[in-house]
Amino acid sequence: MSAFVPVIAFPAACRRMPVALGACLLSFTAFWAAQRAAHVSMVDLMVYRAEGAAVRAGGDLYALRATAAHLPTTYPPFAALLFTPLPLLDTALLRALATAGNLALLVGFVRLSLRLVGHARGQTAWWVAASAVWCEPVWTTVRYGQINLLLAVVVLWDLTRRPAGGYDRWTGVGLGLAAAVKLTPAMFPVLLLATGLTARLKSGHGEPWLRHARGAAVAFAGATLLAAAVLPYDSWRFWTDMVFRADRAGYAEETANQALRGALARFLHTPDPGALWTVSAAVVAVLGLAVAVRAELRGRRAWAVCACAVTALLISPVSWTHHWVWCVPLVLLLWTRAHRAAAVGTLLVFCSYAPWWVPHGPDRPELHLTGAALALSAVYGGAGALFLALARTSLPRTDGEVRVRP
Repeated sequence: MSAFVPVIAFPAACRRMPVALGACLLSFTAFWAAQRAAHVSMVDLMVYRAEGAAVRAGGDLYALRATAAHLPTTYPPFAALLFTPLPLLDTALLRALATAGNLALLVGFVRLSLRLVGHARGQTAWWVAASAVWCEPVWTTVRYGQINLLLAVVVLWDLTRRPAGGYDRWTGVGLGLAAAVKLTPAMFPVLLLATGLTARLKSGHGEPWLRHARGAAVAFAGATLLAAAVLPYDSWRFWTDMVFRADRAGYAEETANQALRGALARFLHTPDPGALWTVSAAVVAVLGLAVAVRAELRGRRAWAVCACAVTALLISPVSWTHHWVWCVPLVLLLWTRAHRAAAVGTLLVFCSYAPWWVPHGPDRPELHLTGAALALSAVYGGAGALFLALARTSLPRTDGEVRVRP
């Protein structure tokens, strides 16, 4: 009878896949309807469109103020080059394509996250995507027409590839291009470089990580030099001036800013936490990167990637709530590693929309928060800090162990 088990089980597995796909499509349809009912403006998408138009017209990219909110350009010039096709599309069509594209990217992001944590069951991706679309970072990413899911997919694609021999000409390209579009993903090549150097010091063999970091550096340099050749004035302005102006993205104390700098601004009731933030960010960067490097050296890439992502979000001057789409692999990692309570707690945090419960608005009430409102205003950053602490305690304690990935 045992010989017939696969024959009987296979149709059952085939039946489960359409159910999961149908549930995901139903959830996505309800999500799209809810977004339309909320009359989402996709304001960031309109900024991208304006950037593309400015490049095509030869305008001053960093003097641009787009939409009724007068939002500035904050990304490196290479991003604006990628946005040049957007003005060719009607805004209604562009919004529809952006929504459909982000939903497709969510499925891809979930699949890559499952690959990262070692879960290969096909229908699981559809069930997870059906649920993840309603968490606040994903909802807000689609609401604003943001590129967070695109960058996350590119990063995870690069970090979960297994080319023959462990290295090919595409290794590092995704990380380098993502960092050329938006600086926060640059933390991942830093992780690879730090891991490679540490492995070389401990065992004399860190070449796989160093090759990966070099590939990312070459891709980043190529994209940045291309932008400099096409947009020399804008590139000079960005890399000598705009890159140092963290306030261009918005007020530090805004509740939507779930970075360490935002939490400090609200807790200290000041729009500029100054040197305290600089020192705190440096400490968090060192501690978070140490956790990620230790995890990578012990062959725990999922822990390393998630710890690196959280560290980058915490130390960035601004990490809006929609930047925290990395909560998806965080929850999956915690769940698959038997940290079920932590997984559920993290899921509840990012599905709670808690930052939006806190008083916020043009009068800047965030500078006067107290008590529960103050605590709620930092829930994403707090969840990230707790994750780093859990990651540190969950890793093997074998000193000197270095595992080279194939």
